[in-house]
Amino acid sequence: MSLTQRLEELVRACFTGIWIESHEHEEALLEIAQLCHAQSWRFAVWDIQQGLKLAGLEAAPLAADPLAAIQVAGTLPASDQPTIVVLVNFHRFLQGAETVQALAHQVVSGKQSRTSMVILAHQVALPPELEKQFVVVEHALPGRRQLAEIARGIATQEDELPPEMEFERVLDAALGLTRYEAEGAFSLSLIRHGRLSAEVLWEQKAQLLKKSGLLTLHRGGESFAQLGGLESLKAFCLRAMRRQGEANPLLRPRGVLLLSPPGCGKSQFAKALGRETGRPTLVLDLGAMLGSLVGESERNLRQALQVVDAMAPCVLFLDELEKGLAGVSGSGDSGVSARLFGQLLVWLNDHTSDVFFVGTCNDVSRLPPEFARAERFDGLVFIDLPNATQRQQIWELYLATFGLDPQQARPCDEQWTGAEVRACCRLAALLDVPLTVAAQNIAPIAVTAAESVERLRTWASGRCLAADQPGIYEHGASLTPARRKVSRAAQQN
Repeated sequence: MSLTQRLEELVRACFTGIWIESHEHEEALLEIAQLCHAQSWRFAVWDIQQGLKLAGLEAAPLAADPLAAIQVAGTLPASDQPTIVVLVNFHRFLQGAETVQALAHQVVSGKQSRTSMVILAHQVALPPELEKQFVVVEHALPGRRQLAEIARGIATQEDELPPEMEFERVLDAALGLTRYEAEGAFSLSLIRHGRLSAEVLWEQKAQLLKKSGLLTLHRGGESFAQLGGLESLKAFCLRAMRRQGEANPLLRPRGVLLLSPPGCGKSQFAKALGRETGRPTLVLDLGAMLGSLVGESERNLRQALQVVDAMAPCVLFLDELEKGLAGVSGSGDSGVSARLFGQLLVWLNDHTSDVFFVGTCNDVSRLPPEFARAERFDGLVFIDLPNATQRQQIWELYLATFGLDPQQARPCDEQWTGAEVRACCRLAALLDVPLTVAAQNIAPIAVTAAESVERLRTWASGRCLAADQPGIYEHGASLTPARRKVSRAAQQN
């Protein structure tokens, strides 16, 4: 439902306290003015610079003062039609008791005079005295149709508009931008390339997200070709995301939760998935959501998820979930982690946007059990240490990456992760030594944390999907004699 439709309903229902949350004040004011003109309603606007202005009347004396603006609004000439008084950025002036009381009185008396007080601000900051008297309306960001109109209004020459398929990618890149931001990004694209380009929009969007500090747009060059193994996981995600079920939203993919020891490629897979499917990868850091004020953390997460929904279709990557949700069961942070966890759970369960969620976890014992229930994800996948074939692929990849001789002798890598293979190749190139010498600086996590790795494998057995082959992961089914020996030693300890 559009802003004007929602506002028309509220005014006709005699709601006299309305808060519009919007980052595009000029656009919101234009829509409200058009509504008032179409319905023959009176329309007044106040801001701190110009004071109170009513269509057809001069600015009211002293109305530049916030308190005076409310008082003047209550003395407007009587009319048979409703009156909408918009107070722009008025949340800045709701700290004083006199202003709050005057506004509360005007909202009550406005039911008789049919005068609705509308606060237009970029955030909701209602004092407790006014919470029951105001209804909140969100001014949604431009959708694909509106962005297409903006693009065609700026790219007026025939050669400035890309072909249909590329134009759809441009609109995908523009989703989540305000009208003002989209106009600037489209104009920059024309200046730089002479036509609309999705790459310019992604670049601008990355800068805008960086300013908010809530999300990061990952635009790296990772691909599945640079990730050895995980064939079943790759095929599962690609098949699910390429059959998006746009005709039936119930068939849209939800995401995967990846469980494994550190260094097995979870994060690299999440970053490569977006590029493989042509979607942006948004990185959410729960630690960055925490704020010093009461309710600030929850508001930050809510705003971040709203941006994620607006940028759909996309991939949302949340790394090391167990660390971000570490305080869920405790009370040391006054319940902030628990509230963030609950908010994230609700979004995972209820969101209808085409967002593919990828979460990673190294220690399932620290993850709340309700997080991994069915229908929050399409699959809970365990990534084990790479087998011999997968390690061979990883060696070939990193030997080529660091320009090393592929024929040289390699160290015993029976218990190595992909990260440890990469570290060995990097150190060999950095120190200019053979791989066998560089391997002396590698302590495999399967040895240093053998008990934790074994405990993780035991938990995943029969509970998780396998990443390298279809079906359920079974611990011990593919262990080599050396790994079985380590497994038995870990169980005895």
